[in-house]
Amino acid sequence: MAVDYTTRDGIAVITLDNPPVNGLGHSTRSGIVEGLARAQHDPDVVAVVITGAGKAFSGGADITEFNTPKATQEPTLATVIAEVEQSAKPVVAAIHSVAMGGGLELALGAHYRVAARGAQIALPEVKLGLLPGAGGTQRLPRAVGLETALNIIVGGAPVLSDKLANTGLFDAIAEGDLLAEAAAFAREAAKKPAPHPLVRHRKIDHPNAEGFVAFARTTVAAATKPYPAPLKCVDAIAAGVTDGFDKGLAFERECFVALVQTPESRALRHAFFGERAAAKIPDVPSNTPVREIRQVGVIGAGTMGGGIAMNFVNAGLPVTLLETKQDALDRGLATIRKNYEANVKKGKLTEEALAQRMALIRPTLSHDDLKDADLIVEAVFEEIGVKEQVFKRLDAVAKPGAILASNTSTLDVDKIASFTKRPQDVVGTHFFSPANVMKLLEVVRGRDTAKDVLATVMQVAKKIRKTAVVSGVCDGFIGNRMIEQYVRQALYLLEEGALPAQVDRAIEKFGFAMGPFRMSDLAGNDIGWAIRKRRYQERPEIRYSKIADRLCETGRFGQKTGAGWYDYKPGERNALPSKLVDDMIVSYSQETGATRRRIGDDEIVERLVYALVNEGAKILEEGIASKASDIDMVYLTGYGFPLYRGGPMLYADTVGLYNVERAMRRLAAQPNGDAWQIAPSIVELAAKGGTFN
Repeated sequence: MAVDYTTRDGIAVITLDNPPVNGLGHSTRSGIVEGLARAQHDPDVVAVVITGAGKAFSGGADITEFNTPKATQEPTLATVIAEVEQSAKPVVAAIHSVAMGGGLELALGAHYRVAARGAQIALPEVKLGLLPGAGGTQRLPRAVGLETALNIIVGGAPVLSDKLANTGLFDAIAEGDLLAEAAAFAREAAKKPAPHPLVRHRKIDHPNAEGFVAFARTTVAAATKPYPAPLKCVDAIAAGVTDGFDKGLAFERECFVALVQTPESRALRHAFFGERAAAKIPDVPSNTPVREIRQVGVIGAGTMGGGIAMNFVNAGLPVTLLETKQDALDRGLATIRKNYEANVKKGKLTEEALAQRMALIRPTLSHDDLKDADLIVEAVFEEIGVKEQVFKRLDAVAKPGAILASNTSTLDVDKIASFTKRPQDVVGTHFFSPANVMKLLEVVRGRDTAKDVLATVMQVAKKIRKTAVVSGVCDGFIGNRMIEQYVRQALYLLEEGALPAQVDRAIEKFGFAMGPFRMSDLAGNDIGWAIRKRRYQERPEIRYSKIADRLCETGRFGQKTGAGWYDYKPGERNALPSKLVDDMIVSYSQETGATRRRIGDDEIVERLVYALVNEGAKILEEGIASKASDIDMVYLTGYGFPLYRGGPMLYADTVGLYNVERAMRRLAAQPNGDAWQIAPSIVELAAKGGTFN
């Protein structure tokens, strides 16, 4: 049963019971309506309390019903709220833990609200490119005031019930047993004459409300340009201010229906579901037993190793941090402390918490100190010979059942596993820099990686607040394999007539956080150079532009050397176009016989993004990624792809694969067209009007 109906001393208690967050699916909505009807017809019932079982009042819509007929099947949430409002007997919402989205809208429809302290209150629909669709934009301003409501609705972030205690949202704050206090409140409310108060009848009391809304509209428009939903939230609130509740409600519904159709909302909903889907591995059941992880070892105290260690320490897991030399270990610990001290200065961390986290780190120069670790992550130099030394040593000292993880970004995890006598315990954990900040974790599944190892690492990733995506073994895995083709096109664009600043500007205007040349300068141009040198030996059939090699030969490795594709002033990170580099590019084109031409921004975006799409399709064909949404999650959380476009594979779906294929064929006929070997799945899907997602 999605709803439980009981009575206690004349009070009907309707308990939402749809784990994990009491989502308002069709069966739950039907159960509420049935419970209300039952209470109306029971002469012994004087009032109704609606509450939630488990860990939530209600988290809102049931996400399992999204994009299914049940989502709009009667009774809809609007119908449920109308039934609540029309109840002849008072209805009290007993709110605890979580009241978000439709859950909060349901509570706002009740005659009274009693809340437990610490409950999270939110209307987060804007994060899905939507606005509240069941009266939230109309009732919340009447309950908490115009400014507070606008901040909650446009921001989408939860606010604790304690902070809203004096706003008019709650009629009482429970200090003890919530249900008992709500029932007592309902019993007293029943003594009052009908009709019982409704939030919809309250006035929006704000000095110069229209002026405030106009100011808010300008501010929101400037801050949220790529996203239509925040501004629509303001418009819907404004309609309630100027035209009254009923017209505001009708306008809210119009806006909701329109926003559902926008590509931005589709992208945000895709990301929402994609993050959850990434945790599901087709052949690893959710009930797969996991190994207990109580102690972690990290090898390497450099930038990456230190950041990795911080992830585990932040989650309360003790870390043994290994280095080969004392000065390197000291530098690593100092950097970790400096990072934490920066958070203390920003008010994000207390001095006590800093001390606790540093105390969880056990620095060492001895591999023997890793013997009790349940999970060991190496973050050493990206060279197979170095990895071989590390894993042979780990094989000798790690206890049976310990998970041995490599932070490699491109190397063969199966080869690394072969350096041990326990390949089933070896897995890739590719963190992204800075590891203590970036959300993505590529979990690389080797040929022999045990299912319980995979399930354990996915669980640990959740504990350290990473979005984990499983990749098979190939050169570069998902993210770096795709980015290689993206950068390859960027370099061809330089050969053919563009300059670094134009390429970066065009793709950043499309929505990327950073263009390919600024990105390379930040990461270090020597890293890509080392990978290309290896490619020249391993894949001689693939042609690369040598412009980047020439840049590196001059020692311009990026920000760390003060010069790369751009010039940098000492102590600053602003990328300044370099005449020396621009002249070098033009000279290179002349030397190689390339005819430089004017290249438009649209072509730049098309070539860079479709290079990602094409390689992503090949990755799917090979089974390196199990689903297109996994590829999108890699690019949304690790590579700065614009969230409102949903990732490269969803973007291709949005454009239409027929159009994508035609563009690729056109590009294949241009100079450097040999790079466009179109993935067969694109051709196949385009022919039948299919999509990746």
